[in-house]
Amino acid sequence: MSENWIKVYTTADAFAAEVLKQGLTEAGIPAVTMNKQLSAYHIGEINVLVHKADFDKAIEYIVENEID
Repeated sequence: MSENWIKVYTTADAFAAEVLKQGLTEAGIPAVTMNKQLSAYHIGEINVLVHKADFDKAIEYIVENEID
């Protein structure tokens, strides 16, 4: 992935990652998920990434919405 994207959240829960990505997108912050899990075993992590310029806004969104 391009160096213009930065990780703002990591989880093992694919649903939680997708919900966060959708919430960020609806808040005007483009976001993508990067699934690094072994699909057969669901072991590993899923990262939510945003553009570097949106990092502070994304962290603020996560804190305001009390996302753990």
